[in-house]
Amino acid sequence: MDPLVALLLNALALYAAIGLVTGVAFVAFGVTRVQAAPMSVGARILILPGAAALWPYVLMRWLKAGKP
Repeated sequence: MDPLVALLLNALALYAAIGLVTGVAFVAFGVTRVQAAPMSVGARILILPGAAALWPYVLMRWLKAGKP
């Protein structure tokens, strides 16, 4: 395999792994800090893929929200 392809695949895998961890943590603990409305389990499940895919933006918003 070409080293560039291997590097890109490893970078994609790292991005996905960080996204999954950040998305699960955000859905479990951070969503109520960013959005004041109560969140059901079904809504949290629907938010998880987007939070994992857009984890840099989600993490930035979560950190800006601060403490409740």
